[in-house]
Amino acid sequence: MTAIHPSAILIFAAIVLSSLVITYWAHRRSKSVKGFYAAGGNITPMQNGIAISGDFLSAASFLGTIAVFYGMGDDGLIYAVGAAAGWPIVLCLVAERLRNLGRYTFSDVVSYRLEETPIRLFTAVSTLCVTGAYLIAQMVGGATLIAALFGLSYASAIACFGVLMVFYVVIGGMTATTWIQIIKATLLVLVALVMVALAVGFYGGPLPMIDAAAASSTGPTGHMRATGLLPDGFSAVSLALAFTLGPVGLPHILMRFFTVRDGISARRSLSIAALIIAVFQMLMVLLGYAAMALLSGDARFTRDDGTLVGGLNMATLHLAEALGGPPLLGAVSAASFATILAVVAGLTLAAASAVSHDLYRHVFARGTANDQREVRISKISAAVIGLISVLLGLAFEHQNIAFLATLPLVIAASVNCPILLLALYWKGLTTRGAVTGGTLGLLFSVVPIILSKKVWVDTLGRPEAIFPYEYPTVLALAAAIGGAVLVSHFDRSGRADRERAAFAAQRRRSIGLG
Repeated sequence: MTAIHPSAILIFAAIVLSSLVITYWAHRRSKSVKGFYAAGGNITPMQNGIAISGDFLSAASFLGTIAVFYGMGDDGLIYAVGAAAGWPIVLCLVAERLRNLGRYTFSDVVSYRLEETPIRLFTAVSTLCVTGAYLIAQMVGGATLIAALFGLSYASAIACFGVLMVFYVVIGGMTATTWIQIIKATLLVLVALVMVALAVGFYGGPLPMIDAAAASSTGPTGHMRATGLLPDGFSAVSLALAFTLGPVGLPHILMRFFTVRDGISARRSLSIAALIIAVFQMLMVLLGYAAMALLSGDARFTRDDGTLVGGLNMATLHLAEALGGPPLLGAVSAASFATILAVVAGLTLAAASAVSHDLYRHVFARGTANDQREVRISKISAAVIGLISVLLGLAFEHQNIAFLATLPLVIAASVNCPILLLALYWKGLTTRGAVTGGTLGLLFSVVPIILSKKVWVDTLGRPEAIFPYEYPTVLALAAAIGGAVLVSHFDRSGRADRERAAFAAQRRRSIGLG
């Protein structure tokens, strides 16, 4: 990539400055627990819908999907289409009932009729695993952008990014996070529209552009680049399940349902978010093909062996420079950075709330915690989580962002999603069943991911992968559901009987009758 033009840095600085102003404004509104976690419940459905789309449209959506298209051709469609697949399930099955039952986190819902202490312990651990995996992808993307824009080393860039993300959460809470998401989502869609218009205009239409992308293939058959994203059926089905069920279990998305007035508002928010996400992913498909067509063989952006300068994660930035020069590069860099910063703020807030609200208030300090102390614990947790995220981001520097961002979807689909849906819809779920099933799902998702080639070999440097597949969702989801159902079915304790009897009252409240 050529030297960065001053206009690019000015656009980037304007985005960062505006987000700092929002954070300062939101600070006065984030002193109470409800203000810090849920923005006081005063966000409108339209605002919340845009913010939800902003929470989900992350570095993987913008940087990672285009990188997959450039590196693997049509396999990029899996990420682009898959990202929109799970939202109808969230809309129809979860949004309204979750808002009617909970206050700040999805743990409130799962523990509504089950025993609080073991449920909150389990859900806090699963939340930290999901948000931690998601944060790695965002940290890698954010550091890559800062390093490219200002000529810093990757380590220095990720340290700067970590400081910014902690500042937004600690000072502004959910109010600042929401408005940063709204601005970021709007900016991201506009930038994508401009890039698509320029790319399509350059080729005279989308079909000629796709034909040019096919012609750019280096494969011997003349078709799209050799694929290999999903080398086997097990991984393909696992990834499909992760995309479909993952959004149901993402803690930072579920928290957003508590920022609106009622369950109907939560459902309206999801409708808006689903539409925005679907439109954006259509734009990503076109930009993926544009990257294949424009960047292949361009000496400004590729090495002699055909690989991209800076790695696959730089494909979006190279495409912006090819289409619009330094000004568009600056706008795309700013939009990408705002995207990542807003997402990590939401993730960090969700992780911090798991520590302060679920663990501290309801497990360790039962009956003795107050609101001020809980908010203080949450802010301290955010700082610690930021430090850990920086260290993990350093370890995963060279991994593709899109791959990294699918890992939390695997965990969410295998752990949070089945337990949440069973808690909402199955009378027979008991505390023992939920904890057993959730723990099995967590073990069978996290451990195989660590033992897979992308982590065990590519990141940790081991000679051979122990788990042979890319994604373990099929195995982990079966373990979670099987464990929860079997243990609940054979649980004949008095507590289990009371939990089953409490389902009727929970259902009435979840549909707005209680």
